[in-house]
Amino acid sequence: MKFQRRQVLAAFAAGAVSPFALAQANWPTKPIKIVVPFGPGGVADLTARAVGEALGAKLGQAVIIDNKPGAGGITGGDAVVRAAPDGYTLFLMSNGTAVSAGLFSKLPFDPQKDFAPISLLGTFDLAVIVPENSRFKNLGELLAAAKANPGKLNIATIAVGSTQNLAAELFKTTAGIDVQVVPFNGSPMVITALRGGQVDAAIEILAPLKGQIQSKALRPLAVLGERRPADMKDVPTVAESGGALAGFNVASWNALAAPAHTPKEIITKLNHELQALLMQPEMKKKLADINVDARSSTPEQLAGLLSSEIKRWSDVIARAKIPRQ
Repeated sequence: MKFQRRQVLAAFAAGAVSPFALAQANWPTKPIKIVVPFGPGGVADLTARAVGEALGAKLGQAVIIDNKPGAGGITGGDAVVRAAPDGYTLFLMSNGTAVSAGLFSKLPFDPQKDFAPISLLGTFDLAVIVPENSRFKNLGELLAAAKANPGKLNIATIAVGSTQNLAAELFKTTAGIDVQVVPFNGSPMVITALRGGQVDAAIEILAPLKGQIQSKALRPLAVLGERRPADMKDVPTVAESGGALAGFNVASWNALAAPAHTPKEIITKLNHELQALLMQPEMKKKLADINVDARSSTPEQLAGLLSSEIKRWSDVIARAKIPRQ
């Protein structure tokens, strides 16, 4: 690294390198900010803080978390695309970014053109949840009851257009069942309705419910992702139900991106550091403790994931006839 910097300095002295190129070679020389488009304490926030702390130690600069919740993640995204593309402002991207592309008729940015993907950080589970005393002992029983009683069962989620809500709509259409997807204003209200018997089941992010699962208030019937949770091996995946659901795979994800036109050298350096960090056992454990499966990617793989997720959720929104906002 010292030899490389001496080369850059020598070239700069000879007039061959611009001050901007020199700044890239020395990056970072000040703290880095990660804008998280959600409030403190959630899975996205906790992921950003865990990764940010370790990344800062590797880069020799503090990584600051800036929570900017609001408008389905649009507020935070807009702040990032307006920032200088110099590597000092990054964005905690998520599947919510992909959902917004299909849910809003007009965004102040293009999710695919106005961000430079860096790397996936991890995925985390959504689950079909019932109260502990539910008559449904497994997902097969719930599906059978739904088919035998069209329109009678209720599945709770948070707000229309949320990842949980759209996952429920996709589950419903893929399984070929006629159930009512009932939106509530926030996870606490979903849990209250579930425990009070107002709804038959819910689709919710698994991690925040683990306390109530351990205390035997709630029970997961299945997770929507591609594999069973590491700490809940007795909980099957939806895909294990077979039939129309055999290929079902929905998981929430978080990733890191920068404003478009951020120098490629900075993107490459960040990607290299993140790939190394996310392979470390201590980082894997730290993220597993909040039910996040640590996963990295290349920038190109993340761009492909974002593109496929935008198409998938746009199709779900159209099929569910959810009005664009």
